[in-house]
Amino acid sequence: MTTKHKVARRKLSLLELASELNNVSKACQVMGYSRQQFYEIRRNFQTYGAQGLLDRLPGPKGPHPNRVSEEIEKVILEYSLHQPTHGPVRVAQQLVLQNFQVSAGGVRGVWSRHNLQSRHDRLLRLEKTVREQKLDLSDTQVRLLERFSPEFRERHIETRHTGDLVAVDTFFVGVLKGVGRVYLQSVIDCHSRYAWGRLYTSKLPVTAVHVLNEAVLPFFEQHEARITTILSDNGREFCGRPDRHPYELFLQLEGIEHRTTRVRRPQSNGFVERLHRTLLDEHFRLQGRKKWYETVEQMQVDLDAYLKSYNTERTHQGRNMNGRTPYRAFTDELPKNDVKANTKKAA
Repeated sequence: MTTKHKVARRKLSLLELASELNNVSKACQVMGYSRQQFYEIRRNFQTYGAQGLLDRLPGPKGPHPNRVSEEIEKVILEYSLHQPTHGPVRVAQQLVLQNFQVSAGGVRGVWSRHNLQSRHDRLLRLEKTVREQKLDLSDTQVRLLERFSPEFRERHIETRHTGDLVAVDTFFVGVLKGVGRVYLQSVIDCHSRYAWGRLYTSKLPVTAVHVLNEAVLPFFEQHEARITTILSDNGREFCGRPDRHPYELFLQLEGIEHRTTRVRRPQSNGFVERLHRTLLDEHFRLQGRKKWYETVEQMQVDLDAYLKSYNTERTHQGRNMNGRTPYRAFTDELPKNDVKANTKKAA
């Protein structure tokens, strides 16, 4: 029972007590009301019935006369959805340019009625709308959500089958005496977690293309599968002018869509980051204390042996892996068309 209803019951008890005692003054003294309040309560009860016992706030009973129209309110909410970080003054000024007359106070009133007073509340509304309606976000909206929402920034990448999304990245392994810096060009299928890796002494577009052309694409062709999309960060070895950059031209030639993480700093997705951590903990930090490497080729031999174990023997407990090895997940989750083709070929 709300406070408003408790007060109404107390007023009703006052009227009943005065009727039983047949004495208004004594009833008011017991219940803590004045005689003036008693007669006002009785008049409201006789006029409006039980509703008259409820406290009514002063002012207009319907919407306030100065409230913005429904059309302008809808425009404000739509604008705040696309630009959630703009303040009320800027929103009002932008809407005036669109021939909608509204003040900053009117904008704040609309936000107040919809619980959007703070920037954080408006960003949460944008995130909720995206999750429910699958809107196409602009780069600005994505950057804002990734900046203010850790949940959105660390959102999981959904894939449908093997080859649906392949992530690539460049990882600095260390410095080899007499050789120089050593970089790892890593590739991982985001659906099955099957991984490839090649070591190089530089991070150039040609090395990024080399690992795809020599290791990744032949493996997919061997299993009659194809790569639909490649995800990379904004590194120079991956991104450039589509009509000149070697990596961009190679993906266009192979008919592969290229996606990049749209953030201010280069970073890739969690699959690649987790692969790098695993390679450091289970391979590079161990082998670096067991062997003295003189060439990159020696390091590559041991890396290939580890990746073979990683892909075919090491079980994974990640999302949708269910204890399977990456190779088993790779073959189990081939696209349906490719599976049918394999079945016909086997028959």
